[in-house]
Amino acid sequence: MLNTYIEKARSGTLWVTLLAWLCLLFLYFPLFIIVLYSFNEASVAAFPIEKFSTKWYTLMFNDASLMTAVSNSFLVAISATMLAVLIGVPAAYGLHKFDFPGKRALERIILMPITLPGIVTGVAMLSFFPLIGLKISLVAVTVGHVTFLLAIVITQMLARFKRLDPFLEQAAYDLGATPLKAFLGVVLPNIRTALIGAILLCLVLSMDEIPVTFFLISRDNTLPIEIYGMMRRGITPEVNAISTLVFAGSSIAILLSIKLSTD
Repeated sequence: MLNTYIEKARSGTLWVTLLAWLCLLFLYFPLFIIVLYSFNEASVAAFPIEKFSTKWYTLMFNDASLMTAVSNSFLVAISATMLAVLIGVPAAYGLHKFDFPGKRALERIILMPITLPGIVTGVAMLSFFPLIGLKISLVAVTVGHVTFLLAIVITQMLARFKRLDPFLEQAAYDLGATPLKAFLGVVLPNIRTALIGAILLCLVLSMDEIPVTFFLISRDNTLPIEIYGMMRRGITPEVNAISTLVFAGSSIAILLSIKLSTD
């Protein structure tokens, strides 16, 4: 009977594993097609590919408007991530250290920017920003990105703070360290991997953001908006090339973020 149970368990595990791989194949197979077509020398996406070439990558790097959009995306992503970290890490530390009325409700409210549809957030900010004198521009896009990146940073860092040994900080206090010195010298080094993981995740999410950006952008397009505009004229091999690079960069950053967040 025991052998029969073991065989059934192994069979069930095999089927679950197979189903998981089939789901991943279904999700990522279209991305692999884009990668394949980015090396097609012909301008028409046709299979089988007669000749492979990297000329579309060369044309992509020579496309001034596309490179400007890449620069804008990096500028917004880096600025928004820095602001989210500067605000989010102290906020997460405060939520971890102190108890106050409404703390549980605040922890739930923090998640709202990432649970609300992006179009709702974008429309709300489009209506609110002119009231405070903030013009629709890359600055407005950066502020819009900070709102949902804060939720990422706070949740990631709060989870890491909860796993941190509280006696380390108490030992620093016993040795005469001030709260700031204890945080910088003891707490921060012990959360650095989770912090780097949160930064990488924020960069990826900001680079790929469309709904909020769409409502707050002016003439200076970010990369996703630029690609969207190019695709309205039809999928070109340049779009395949830049999409391949974005996919590769995002995959590496996400994997590193997962690895660092679990350390």
